[in-house]
Amino acid sequence: MNKSFLAAVVCSFLCQSAIAHETTTLKKALTHTCTNDAITTYISKRPKEADRLFKSDVIDKEIKRIVKMLKNKKLAWMFENCFPNTLDTTVHYTVDANGNPDTFVYTGDIPAMWLRDSGAQVWPYLQFANKDKRIKDMIKGTILRQFKFINIDPYANGFNRIPDPKGENMADTGMKPELHERKYEIDSLCYPIRLAYAYWKTTGDASIFGEEWQKAIKNVLIVFREQQKKNGRGSYSFLRITDRAYDTLSNAGWGTPVKAVGLIASAFRPSDDATTFQFLIPSNFMAVSSLKKSAEILTSINNDATTAAECSSLASEVSKALSEYAVYNHPKYGKVYAFEVDGFGNHLLMDDANVPSLLAMPYLGDVDVNDPIYQNTRRLVWSEDNPFFHRGKAGEGIGGPHIGVDMIWPMSIMMRAFTSTSDEEIKQCLTMLLNTDAGTGFIHESFHKDDANNFTRPWFAWQNTLFGELIVKLVNEGKTDLLNSL
Repeated sequence: MNKSFLAAVVCSFLCQSAIAHETTTLKKALTHTCTNDAITTYISKRPKEADRLFKSDVIDKEIKRIVKMLKNKKLAWMFENCFPNTLDTTVHYTVDANGNPDTFVYTGDIPAMWLRDSGAQVWPYLQFANKDKRIKDMIKGTILRQFKFINIDPYANGFNRIPDPKGENMADTGMKPELHERKYEIDSLCYPIRLAYAYWKTTGDASIFGEEWQKAIKNVLIVFREQQKKNGRGSYSFLRITDRAYDTLSNAGWGTPVKAVGLIASAFRPSDDATTFQFLIPSNFMAVSSLKKSAEILTSINNDATTAAECSSLASEVSKALSEYAVYNHPKYGKVYAFEVDGFGNHLLMDDANVPSLLAMPYLGDVDVNDPIYQNTRRLVWSEDNPFFHRGKAGEGIGGPHIGVDMIWPMSIMMRAFTSTSDEEIKQCLTMLLNTDAGTGFIHESFHKDDANNFTRPWFAWQNTLFGELIVKLVNEGKTDLLNSL
């Protein structure tokens, strides 16, 4: 047995072992090196049916439908592995004492539930909710669990399934046993609203908007108002003992100063890395959309005109501030959206792969894809003029400081495809995704620009399910010929 074959077998075993067992010992940035040998027989990497955490006949039928249409065997194999990965390996579905659905969603190799990740992980299955009551209940349980978490601590981003007073991050500022991590990020409060709104619009079920929701949206408003910094620096600070500068906040835990101009501060990015300038622009755009959706819910379902008016007013204020402070006149690209600003006139010109990002704003519905400022920004961030854009022998894409230089996040490649109006560009993205799985059949957190066998996180459900979402979207848009041209 040659060394390269042995490495591939070992890597496959490790990946499947992680999926089969709920491990608490894998580190967040676990790095694997595997050999991407040519594969002629593609065997499903899904767990055995008896080991799957959540089953849906409708999803299984959809997988068979799509696979039957795909001529590229590797594409079909990766789709079959990736699309159900959230359901197969991360969804813990139960019913609470009151008979309501209750869903706890692992992020993958970390047995904790992020508000952002969980909302994104189950999102692609929402389109099937009216065909499968189990899917509908699972998503409903995710939403209800998210509202409960917001009300435990609206400044937290990740939560434990069971309170853990000895958790690894308990020394961080303001921690509680219920929390896995307490990094305040705007998007953590937006993703549950996005999911709840779309669930209501898809299914017509407004039962999720009860007392827990009404309390949660008021907590969201309190945080957003406080983080506009109009009345001082607010109540939130964060310090962690760490050797990573982006894992804690500067200025004794308060972060870099901002000038109150109407924007909302975000101490951390969707990558869980600290912001440089706290007015994170793509997250502020997501906040505007989320507040507008909340106002509609409060008006139509809760008959709460007062809170709805607060949401609408804040959305208008932030939107106006974005038009005044988010745009930078770049000497090469013209008017572009900055990644972060501070209200004092400073602009950070870059993008991070994690969503919300500048690249992904149309995917989230926060900016029109034809917005000329967005299109200028898109050209900027997908170029060497973005300090976290990397191009190498294995591929090209956007990374971020979370993993480090030269590491590309496939999420950025997928977002480029989601927001593209060019079939050729989409084809380039898909080709890169197929060629950078390191022979595992899964999408990873990141890979090295010159060597896709050097990757991080073998089990990252959000990226896997997002890949499946992309393929379903392209098939449903009549782009099967494009997929079959790979």
